[in-house]
Amino acid sequence: MTLTTPALLFPAISLLLLAYTNRFLVLAQLIRELNAREGSTNRPVVLAQIDNLKKRIKLIRSMQVWGVFSFLLCTVSMFSLFIAQQLLGIILFGISLCCLMASLIISLYEIHISCDAIEIELQNIEKKPVA
Repeated sequence: MTLTTPALLFPAISLLLLAYTNRFLVLAQLIRELNAREGSTNRPVVLAQIDNLKKRIKLIRSMQVWGVFSFLLCTVSMFSLFIAQQLLGIILFGISLCCLMASLIISLYEIHISCDAIEIELQNIEKKPVA
């Protein structure tokens, strides 16, 4: 394995972390809007959304943590290869890939929960009287 092998992951991990940050910012904005709109009382549909949003925030934090670990281990792997510690570099790169897979699996679950949030909204719309 050469020094450039772990370097191939740098753009991918960077873009992934950027996407995770964007998801987090969208949720944060949604929570602020929900808080401003609802005021001092919460409808049942809002309570369901709050639970969903809490889960998603925790998942996004986990996605980011595993992504950062992947990035960090990838960097240390490159350094190990740079100082001619081939075996250590390979092991660290393998662990980095595992961290990246964990981040992606959590991301997949977060997408599933995001679809649940949309389902809650659709159910709320269906309950409204037809004009």
